[in-house]
Amino acid sequence: MCVTLCWSTEVIIFACIPESVPPFATTCLTSLAGAILLALCFFKRIMKEMRRDGSKLVRRCLLLGVLNCTYNVLYLYGLKYFSVSSGAFTLSMTAVVLPVILFTLKKEVSVKTWVSAGFVFAGILLAVGNNANVGQFWGAVLIGSGCIVRAVFIVILNRYSSEDDPISISVFISGFVGAISAILWLVMEPTGFVDLPWNSEIIASLAIYSYFMVAFAQTLNIFAQKKSTPANATIIYSMEIIFSIIWGTVLPASLIDRTVITPWIIFGVIMVVLGNLIEIIPSRREKVSET
Repeated sequence: MCVTLCWSTEVIIFACIPESVPPFATTCLTSLAGAILLALCFFKRIMKEMRRDGSKLVRRCLLLGVLNCTYNVLYLYGLKYFSVSSGAFTLSMTAVVLPVILFTLKKEVSVKTWVSAGFVFAGILLAVGNNANVGQFWGAVLIGSGCIVRAVFIVILNRYSSEDDPISISVFISGFVGAISAILWLVMEPTGFVDLPWNSEIIASLAIYSYFMVAFAQTLNIFAQKKSTPANATIIYSMEIIFSIIWGTVLPASLIDRTVITPWIIFGVIMVVLGNLIEIIPSRREKVSET
């Protein structure tokens, strides 16, 4: 829930960064800054992990870095088509996609998880569907594609986090994401570092994202994955919607486009909360098996 609370501000921070800043630049700068922060604080711990099996750790983190970079860029481009609340609901499609990914990989998916994902999906449709328009089609396609990639990322991360040091994983993932984004930035949107429209708002947004999203929330998430399942974690991530709507309602219009609470959004939130309760609260059968 702490990770979800941090991630709920993601849409808001992105909204504070002007469209003139390329998404590749945002991903590159924040990922590299987060990696440097962690490396400076945990240098000895990372070196110890590298001596244990550095080549395997690097290979795994390279794969995770590619996946992370891919869904981040897709999200950044896709969110340009949505408001804060609609964007938050759409991002939560990962909770719906992940059970399908697990099923495709021939992994067991409980009936409870399918039901939870169904409630979350219904909540997304209620909240976003009433305000949807044709102009948001490509945004939905981009974010939907990002959700698929993110679901695969979560499944793989869940396995690696139980075998390798979470902080070392976080550092290398961030470093690879930053390096890949730098190449894409140079090739796709060759805007120089000094050519970006630097001002206090952009600097603050990038600094906050680097620390709270990359260095703190991502690392905490990897620690949490050691104690959770992919399905359970992803359903809980959908609670990000509620926090995002709260921020969109209470924060001043000078920061973001204010969220207008409608009955559709309220019903959507209720469905998402129900989906989480179904997934989190142990069933009678689970209680018996634990006993």
